Amino acid sequence: MKRYLHRHSGVTRFNHWIMVILFGLAGFSGLALFHPNLFPLTGIFGGPQWTRIVHPYFGIGVFIAFLFMLARYWRDNLPTKDDAEWIKHSGDMLKGNQTAMPPVGKYNAGQKGVFWGVCICLIVLLVTGVLFWQAWFADSVPIPLQRLAVVLHALAAFIISLLVVIHIYAALWVKGTVRAMTQGTVSAGWAKQHHYLWYKKVTGGSTDRT
Repeated sequence: MKRYLHRHSGVTRFNHWIMVILFGLAGFSGLALFHPNLFPLTGIFGGPQWTRIVHPYFGIGVFIAFLFMLARYWRDNLPTKDDAEWIKHSGDMLKGNQTAMPPVGKYNAGQKGVFWGVCICLIVLLVTGVLFWQAWFADSVPIPLQRLAVVLHALAAFIISLLVVIHIYAALWVKGTVRAMTQGTVSAGWAKQHHYLWYKKVTGGSTDRT
């Protein structure tokens, strides 16, 4: 019988999927306001007026949900000496040579990069979004600063979208990963192959990866 290890709690998984939904809503509503060719997307939210109203609140919802994840996972995503070794062998990973990858903890350097990249982008999105939020703050912010905020907001939105695509692709590419955020568990074999140091920590396993 296949053995499974606990990786994410029910509360963490619920928060993750709430964040996914809110991110999607914030993304589509933002795209609807970004370019005239995408304006028809405002119909999803009841028209242009409602899209302008709800978009900032979706964004704030994403930020609040991420704060929970930050509080839960920041320690696991701190850089370690193992990350440098993983980065050196990242070419092997892209070639599909998983056996050449060095052992890592709960998250590898790539996952940590995505985590902190999303964190930085969300902070930029929040600060810049507030600066040109017409309903509350824009009247007290100089026009040149608002224009700069709009550019930085769009840039951060583009970068975080790329990071999310990388996150999704990696989850689908490595078989068995999606289960961690749907059922909260991963197989012992998956953990041993991809996150051996974490596997050792939770099982007290030997130093032999084979």
